[in-house]
Amino acid sequence: MTDPLFRSEPYAKTATARVVGHTDEGGIILDRSLFYPRGGGQPGDSGRLAWDGGTLDIATAVKVDLDDIAIIPATPDPLPPIGADVEQRLDWDRRYAHMRMHTALHLLSVVLPFPVTGGSIGADKGRLDFNMPDPIDDKNTIQAKLSQLIAGYFDVTESWITDAELAAQPELVKTMSVAPPMGSGRVRLIRIGSESRTVDLQPCGGTHIANTREIGAIKITKIENKGRMNRRVSIAFAD
Repeated sequence: MTDPLFRSEPYAKTATARVVGHTDEGGIILDRSLFYPRGGGQPGDSGRLAWDGGTLDIATAVKVDLDDIAIIPATPDPLPPIGADVEQRLDWDRRYAHMRMHTALHLLSVVLPFPVTGGSIGADKGRLDFNMPDPIDDKNTIQAKLSQLIAGYFDVTESWITDAELAAQPELVKTMSVAPPMGSGRVRLIRIGSESRTVDLQPCGGTHIANTREIGAIKITKIENKGRMNRRVSIAFAD
């Protein structure tokens, strides 16, 4: 089982690890991973591995089996041997942009409280698709509400509940196309705000910033009708 360091230490830029396996496709399995594996609309992290005898650029990371994470090289170069100690170095600017954008999309789902049918997280832009009957006409109002939430300087924290507790609270699940990360017996919740003033609370396995002030200025770039009941809202960093 790969220890998900990206979850316990989301602001760490480097970390050591040990190679515990290779995949048939040329991936590297570490005992602990700073690299987030793609999932839930968030891309896998990129960066670099270094060890005594070599370095390797990393293109992404993916989940393998149930509990392991494979680090995927950018080029078919020699892999660090099993048992080798390596240093993981994140492409931090890209990861931090994903953290900011992911949290901004959680806030967008507060501004537009409709079931989410899809989404995508990028380093400079992101989007959510909503199952809603009427087209969105007032982009300025959405922009103002989203900016107000960002400027609220709300803390972003995690907590855990059991699979059974989540099943008893289906209203926590906003996504229709992506199932919450269940199966291990417990589910991670991301809360924006405090228990006494919760802005948003939903299951999520992705990486997030610690406070909404880190998001910065966000602009609504496009609103599209993608079907009779599907509205797509795209956002980007204003800076």
